[in-house]
Amino acid sequence: MKDTSDVNDAPDVKVGSGLTYADDLQIGERYPLGTHTITEAEVVEYATAWDPQGFHIDKEIADAGAYGGIIASGIHTLAIYQRLAVSGVFGNWSVIAGKSLTDVRFLRPVRPGDTLTGSITVDDVAFDDRGRALVTTSARLANQRAEEVLSLVVEAFVRARP
Repeated sequence: MKDTSDVNDAPDVKVGSGLTYADDLQIGERYPLGTHTITEAEVVEYATAWDPQGFHIDKEIADAGAYGGIIASGIHTLAIYQRLAVSGVFGNWSVIAGKSLTDVRFLRPVRPGDTLTGSITVDDVAFDDRGRALVTTSARLANQRAEEVLSLVVEAFVRARP
């Protein structure tokens, strides 16, 4: 498994020389992810560009709102998951392309100061006759209190061993 160190200071994804192919994956195998601590500035910057709702970008509106403060956009939370997934797992797999994200569930708000981590579990590996497999994984992100904030299912095509 890949190093799961903090990706906050890792601007470049490093892909290992020893690729993992679909043939190497075991159903039930769990891959831990690194960590990412989210700042208020990051939440506001991301939301200003991609989801400019008041409870993401305006402290006064957010403080008076349902969550009692600024929270990260769900799309931002997905982006953090993707970065952790690529840095910790998929960057070492011989991935061709993603096929689907399903059962995406935002389970609780992500707040500035939260440190997110999680895991990816291999649920299925279905080979076809094109030298690849459709790999189904389930993923979870949790905060520093071990409270789940995100769950999802990802399908991706991964090359079979040549």
